[in-house]
Formats: sequence, C-alpha cells, structure tokens
Amino acid sequence: MAEIEITLHASFAEIPAQEWDALACPEATSGRPIDPFTTHSFFVALESSGSIGARSGWQARPLLARKDGQAIAAMPMFAKSHSQGEYIFDQAWAQAFERAGGDYYPKLQVAVPFTPATGRRFLTLSGYEAEGTAALISGATQVAEQNNLSSLHITFCTEDEATRGEGMGLLHRITQQYHWHNNGYADFDGFLADLSSRKRKAIRKERQTANGAGLEIKTLTGDDIQPAHWEAFWQFYQDTGARKWGTPYLTRAAFDAFHDTMRNDILLVLAYDGTTPIAGALNFIGRDVLFGRYWGCTADYPCLHFELCYYRAIDWAIANGLQKVEAGAQGDHKLARGYLPVPVHSLHWIANEGFARAVGEYLTAERNAVTEDIDVLTSYGPFRHIQSED
Repeated sequence: MAEIEITLHASFAEIPAQEWDALACPEATSGRPIDPFTTHSFFVALESSGSIGARSGWQARPLLARKDGQAIAAMPMFAKSHSQGEYIFDQAWAQAFERAGGDYYPKLQVAVPFTPATGRRFLTLSGYEAEGTAALISGATQVAEQNNLSSLHITFCTEDEATRGEGMGLLHRITQQYHWHNNGYADFDGFLADLSSRKRKAIRKERQTANGAGLEIKTLTGDDIQPAHWEAFWQFYQDTGARKWGTPYLTRAAFDAFHDTMRNDILLVLAYDGTTPIAGALNFIGRDVLFGRYWGCTADYPCLHFELCYYRAIDWAIANGLQKVEAGAQGDHKLARGYLPVPVHSLHWIANEGFARAVGEYLTAERNAVTEDIDVLTSYGPFRHIQSED
C-alpha cells in the first residue's frame, strides 16, 4: 500500500489554493462554501493582513497529507504562545501545568483564529475520512513530540470528528454555545409564534424600541458593500476590541482582504443616524448557516445590539433559507431571544501522561455538568412548552 506523506508548512499562502480548497470546500465549485472560515481565502486574508503571524502569537503551521502524490487531508494548525482568541478556555490547565514546573506554551492549536464557529478541522478528501484523520493526528502529535511541546488542541470540531478523534485516543471536551434554528419559518412572525406570549411580547418591544429610534438600518452583502462601509466598521470593531480584549485581534488590512476576496460571503448590517454610520454587525455566510462575528458602535441606543446582531440575522436567515444562526461565543442573554444552548466539541492531546489523566478526569466531570446545564437552560428557553401559557 502507498505510504502517506505528511508535510508541515510555514504558511497557508505556500499551499496552492486549489489544492487546499479541494479538501476544505469541494462543494464551492457548485455554490457557496459550507464553511467560509476554512477556505484558503480566509486564512490567506488573515496572513496577508498581519492578523496572524509572529506578532499575534498565532504562527501558521498547516499540515498536508498526500498519498500517491494526491492531497487527501489537511489541517489548519498553529503554534501558539498563549491561549487568546480561542474561546475554548484552557488557561486554568496552563496555570496548573506551570505550577507543577512544566512549560505549557508553546502549544499546537488546530482552529480558525478568533472564530468560535464549529466546522471541520480534519479536511479530508471524500472516502479518506478515517485514513486522513489518522494521518493528521499522527503527524500533529509527532510535531509536538519532536519539538517538546506540551499539547495539541483541536477546537470547534464537528461532533463526528470528535467521535473519531476520541476513538483514536484523544481527549474529548464538550462546552456550549447558543444557536438559533430555523424550523421552517416563513417570516419573523412565524418564529415569534413559536414563543411563549411573554417572550414574544418582549422581543416585539425590543424591536420596536430599536427601530423607533430614528435610525436607518441597512443590510449589505456582495458588491453593495463599499470601502467606506469597512472604514466605518473598523471604528466599531476597534471600540469593541479595546473593551473586550485590550487589543483588537484583526488588523485594518484584514477587512480590506475580506472585501477583496470574500465580500459575497459577508453580511454587513449597519445603523445610520442620518448619513453617519453609528453601529454595525458583521456576519459571514455559509451554505446553511449565518455566522455572527463582530459588533460595535460609536453611540448607544437601547436594544440596537439585539436588533442588529440577533433579530436582523434571523430575518436574513429566514429570507435566504438558512437553517441556523450561530451568534458567537458565550452570552446567556441570547437564550431569551430564541438562541438555544447546544454542545460544542473539541479534542486534546497532552504529552505528559499524568497531566493527561488529570485533565481527562476533569473533562468527564465538566461534560456531565455541561450536559445538565444544556437541559436546564433549554427548559427555560422562550419556546412554548406542551402546556402553553397562550
């Protein structure tokens, strides 16, 4: 049988786009990619803009597996010197490991930087799922061992990938996010009809408040997005980034790169006070999912955040036949607005056997707690129960 060759690369740009995308998004030859974040365009936009690289602590080290000269699998891997911009939090692990005298950083991270969105992390050619996954895991752990790195983390992978990886000896972690699901709604009122009367009234009041503020709200995608829109959004993004992370993850050039190569996969929602944009929400469009990513404003208006980030996203998803809206990480306030808790999966490999056992025990307890939380939170959601209050 032919051997599989694993190559480690220093950037995404050195891998031909056609070769990468044949693994990441083969469906894009006949339409929109299922996941815009694993495309060659997205990773190269982050690289070319300086958003990832040595400065950011995200150094690209993508893996490629070939068999008989054909690329059969790839993995977006990074060498990390910190745990920022990941959204699956392991800082407590790092502190414990370092208190015990170890060096947790650098580590290997298989992820989409700054993007808490579930998607494939083992990008395999159809028919090579098991073989390609095994080759990538073997290659990545060998890189970690040969470089004396503490660990490998594969975050926001699919449930199927988590099952396969766990079967190959990786630790399986479950956390949670809030997603909105389209249950065949014809319009926003159809969605509201599924809610309890109290929650339905609350959402209507929030929308009336936001839309009654005298602002004009524009929903833009593709060629309707102009460079001036990005200049405005950059101001919003900087404000939010400074408050949340201290330093924004993306550079200004990243938004220009998105505009040049991905604007057909972007939905930008902007609010104007007269001719001045004062708030905005950035979404990426998948084939079946709308991914909410960034929000910011230069003026505060009641309920405007909910309108731009959540309700306009639902409006657009319904109108365009999308099945889901993923509104990003955390945020219990999303529950009352129709976004229900769902499990999120990741995989982990830790070189030190004793520490790996301790983390494994922790993950078992955490998984049980998260599963219980999801059940409890879902029961408190806004949707009507069997005994309706209407």
